[in-house]
Amino acid sequence: MSLRFLATLAVALLPTLALADQAVFSGRLTLVHPSDAFGGLSGFDLSPDGTRFSVVSDRGRLFQGQLLRENGKLSEARFNADISLRDTDNQTVSKFLSDAEGLAIRPDGRIFISFEQYHRIWTYSAPTSQAAWLPRHPDFKTMQDNSSLEALAIDARGRLYAIPERSGDLNRPFPVYRYSRGAWSIPFTLPRRDHFLPVGADIGPDGKLYLLERHFTGLAFASRVRRFDLDGGNEQTLLTTLPRKHDNLEGLAVWRDQAGQIRLTMVSDNNFRFFQISEVVEYRVVD
Repeated sequence: MSLRFLATLAVALLPTLALADQAVFSGRLTLVHPSDAFGGLSGFDLSPDGTRFSVVSDRGRLFQGQLLRENGKLSEARFNADISLRDTDNQTVSKFLSDAEGLAIRPDGRIFISFEQYHRIWTYSAPTSQAAWLPRHPDFKTMQDNSSLEALAIDARGRLYAIPERSGDLNRPFPVYRYSRGAWSIPFTLPRRDHFLPVGADIGPDGKLYLLERHFTGLAFASRVRRFDLDGGNEQTLLTTLPRKHDNLEGLAVWRDQAGQIRLTMVSDNNFRFFQISEVVEYRVVD
């Protein structure tokens, strides 16, 4: 074991011990699906009651289904849809255009999906509908390959937020892009802490922005969830995991359970590798 890995482990361990009481592990569930196209899960969305899910893959698929729980713990995932995303010509999205990363669904059912490689956001009136373009902020064209619009979220006013995986410099905060009334702005930024990078986001039922981040140590993944006000203020770290605690968590959904507690439900991207898994993990936030 290298000294570099030991140092990374030590850095990850300290915040985990200090903040263990802010997000309590609730359960995990390995996802199994018969399709050979299943895997590479990134963007994730849950209904307000935490039961109905939608998740997009980096091969242009949208999977939908239901999460079941027993005594408040994840027990089963039932899939009821496996959909190939359409492009703006109403054709099955091509391989080059299929790298879907972020997912956000408005209460009226309007779907927003962000894509890497050709950095953009497409919107859909329904899961099987033809894609439509969302205007692109000028910054989108200059984002790094495989490190662009990873996280999407929608607030109670229907405004869309997009966060890139990289800010462009280790000392530069992450810009938060907001789409409202047909135009993009950058209303605030989020501070960059340690080696973690954004991969998922959601606006919780408390109106706060929750950010899922990951750090790849070279051998395994560590995950972190931070919470902010919608102006970027009041930063709180709710969860920091050790490497190997979970797989490559990339999608985040935040909801409130029947007991009134905020839950963080996350999904992992197995990168279509046999030694990784697709899993759902869940934590309860204790304020």
